Amino acid sequence: MRKLLVTGGAGFIGSNFVHHVVANTDDHVTVLDKLTYAGNRESLASLPTDRVELVVGDIADAELVDRLFADVDAVVHYAAESHNDNSLHDPRPFLDTNIIGTYTLLEAARKHDRRFHHISTDEVYGDLELDDPARFTETTPYNPSSPYSSTKAGSDLLVRAWVRSFGVRATISNCSNNYGPYQHVEKFIPRQITNVIRGIRPKLYGKGENVRDWIHADDHSSAVLTILEKGATGETYLIGADGEKDNKTVVELILQMMGQPADAYEHVTDRAGHDLRYAIDSTRLRTELGWTPRYQDFEAGLAATIEWYRDNEDWWAPAKDGVEAFYASKGQ
Repeated sequence: MRKLLVTGGAGFIGSNFVHHVVANTDDHVTVLDKLTYAGNRESLASLPTDRVELVVGDIADAELVDRLFADVDAVVHYAAESHNDNSLHDPRPFLDTNIIGTYTLLEAARKHDRRFHHISTDEVYGDLELDDPARFTETTPYNPSSPYSSTKAGSDLLVRAWVRSFGVRATISNCSNNYGPYQHVEKFIPRQITNVIRGIRPKLYGKGENVRDWIHADDHSSAVLTILEKGATGETYLIGADGEKDNKTVVELILQMMGQPADAYEHVTDRAGHDLRYAIDSTRLRTELGWTPRYQDFEAGLAATIEWYRDNEDWWAPAKDGVEAFYASKGQ
């Protein structure tokens, strides 16, 4: 039995990872989460308290981080400010968490010689043209286009520097867009699902041509666990499930699967600097580490996600009105 520290483990993909670890290993998990608006202790409420402990705190708190690192075997770093729209409105929290927070964790990993895995995003690579057959690989140059993605790119480079300069036993994964349970309703897929549940017409940025490479959060979790156990120090692995879909297709699928006309949505003003297309080549992860996704059919994963939001309105309802009021103020 290992002792894992999971930063951001009360957030969306972090909490899914904690659920996955509990279901598939004997490990004990300590979650470090600041419980900002994006973190929710209810996402961990169903887990056994003898295996999961929640510590409320900031990853930039060096004294707290040092104390927690002293008592674990490995660290999986999910904690991040991650919403592009918010980074355009106020970039500073993204610098504090994604840069200073990651630095603080790396210094603790260096001091205590702990295995460290850093969760990142495909957005560090910028975007691809809609008609470009290429996909991102581990050697694609970084070209971030927002305060969010630039701070994630910066955190990736810090990890690489601490591996090379100080021998930190770290790996990095860059993942495509996640969907699934426990995702905040400000995000694209849960916003549209909960809009339909509430009788609100879904909203689509611009023409809806922007393409994302979707992966179910449980598949992301299984990939991270695989990298933690088999990944080579200093290496980067891209996580994707061949789930490329444009936003218009996703909205129409949600509507159809929820018994609504496929065109029952509204176009709203496009987001500033909206990346065109993301696409992940996960060949290395699959061939070198033997990982395969469970939800290779996007519609099956989407159906499971819709069912979860229908069954768990108590989880998402408290945040819904505030999110819609915020977007309404921006005409979105």
